[in-house]
Amino acid sequence: MVSALLVSLRPEQWTKNAFVFAALLFGQRLGDPHAVLLAAATFVVFCALSGAMYLVNDVADASSDRQHPLKRTRPVAAGTLSPAVALSAAATLGVTAGAGAFLIGTAVGVVALAYLALLALYSVALKHIVILDALAIAAGFVLRTAAGAAAIAVPMSHWLLICTTLLALFLALSKRRHELTLLAEGAVDHRRILQEYSPYLLDQMVAVVTASALVSYASYAASPDTAARLGTDRLPLTIPFVLYGIFRYLYLVHQKHRGGNPSTLFLSDRPLLVCVALWVASLVVLIYTPLGDAWPSS
Repeated sequence: MVSALLVSLRPEQWTKNAFVFAALLFGQRLGDPHAVLLAAATFVVFCALSGAMYLVNDVADASSDRQHPLKRTRPVAAGTLSPAVALSAAATLGVTAGAGAFLIGTAVGVVALAYLALLALYSVALKHIVILDALAIAAGFVLRTAAGAAAIAVPMSHWLLICTTLLALFLALSKRRHELTLLAEGAVDHRRILQEYSPYLLDQMVAVVTASALVSYASYAASPDTAARLGTDRLPLTIPFVLYGIFRYLYLVHQKHRGGNPSTLFLSDRPLLVCVALWVASLVVLIYTPLGDAWPSS
């Protein structure tokens, strides 16, 4: 039962909660041990909150999950974890994580409650409304980022809000496309909202979001305000990593028929993992070391 419970918490999905560290990195607080500790505690809180909601969703979606070629192996759907145990664990995790969020800070607690409310509303209604289902998923990423900013008392910039929203929409729409093509005729039986989408429509949406995300990040990196705030005008040097990362993800979705689970895809694809690691490393070098001003500008 313990093993089944741990699997149901989906630790492989916890990489999504790394968005709480965005403000720590871009807010120039990476060298502050106290800020790092608060961000790490916020990460743990959101891992617990998301784990609790995964348990609730597994119970609510057990019948439809049994029709899915991959999700039917989930413990609740497979019958190796009882719904009662799953819901009890979810309640315990949710209360404990909520209390922990308020211990970190009142603002973090408020964001955590908003995150739980959003996930609950998504499970009950939003996941059945076309377009709003993807926007709700994106809002979850934005709230993670906002919680990370609140934990270390760093204002969340409009650039961070825009880039987070667009990247999250890119992942959400790519996941919808993967589900639609993977399940084919059985897609509607698993997720009713998929009848409102088509591969062509999703491709159009993904194209718009992809272009918007790239332009937004490039504008942020090249902005004089960004250079003044971060103390370096070399941030455009990181744009190639963002380009490759997004194009690599699109390649995996369209050519390798992957993308149903962004976290698993990120952890299992070495080129994508290396790209993200190099992007983060380049940001650290440019923002936090004198090397950022030592490289010649074009």
